[in-house]
Amino acid sequence: MENKLSKTAQNIFEQIRREDENGNEYWSARDLGKVLEYSEFRHFIPVIDRAKEACKNSGQLIENHFEDILDMVKIGSGAERELESIKLSRYACYLIVQNADPSKEIVATGQTYFAIQTRIQEIRQMDEYTSLKSEEEKRLFLRNELKTHNLQLAEAAKDAGVIEPIDYAIFQNHGYMGLYGGLDAKGIHNRKGLKKSQNILDHMGSTELAANLFRATQTEEKLRREEIKGKKNANTTHFNVGKKVRQTIQELGGTMPENLPTEESIKKIEIKDKKKLK
Repeated sequence: MENKLSKTAQNIFEQIRREDENGNEYWSARDLGKVLEYSEFRHFIPVIDRAKEACKNSGQLIENHFEDILDMVKIGSGAERELESIKLSRYACYLIVQNADPSKEIVATGQTYFAIQTRIQEIRQMDEYTSLKSEEEKRLFLRNELKTHNLQLAEAAKDAGVIEPIDYAIFQNHGYMGLYGGLDAKGIHNRKGLKKSQNILDHMGSTELAANLFRATQTEEKLRREEIKGKKNANTTHFNVGKKVRQTIQELGGTMPENLPTEESIKKIEIKDKKKLK
């Protein structure tokens, strides 16, 4: 039932997505406000204003993501009327759901949906990533990204109260269990046919690395954004984010991470890469 509800909610965000005359995707603020269960557009305006401020603080130009437009809106009896609205980019939607009422289930779903989709778009648009041709190059790039973000996740977890190494191992296991359908690190090792001494991340392909990168980045952001405190709450957060990423993969028709093939150690690729550079 939960998956069905989640899938329906995810589909709603896709259903209201529009394309302009140049084929660029966008969302209407009036459509998004209704989906996020704001009874009147005027109540949604303060959320948009906070999102604009967040956009500015992140170093982005507001006009690149928020464009004032006139939208045809039904006003009853089938009649339509032009009303002021805002043309939103995917990033603008992401900022809006981060600043909307978190107690609403649809807002929580929107936060996960736009966070993951925005991250996918960011990676695809990275000049460095789009120039990569081979699977080996993509694996190296994503593995290095994950190393960086795992350090940032560790810092966020520490701020939440996950201090001792054993506690951090438990925290990491919660993220894996959410993403891998209940499998912890030991279970993933067994499923993938890896030895205890082998690092799980070193034997992932680019698709699996990307899924774990989304898990790490979104958990870090959620821990910091919601100022989550306590080991138990941090563990629950990591599990839930992992589970949401898993649901998104399922809804996009992807292969579950535990079913993806085990790749040769990335260390061998790193050695080959160093030889090439020499």
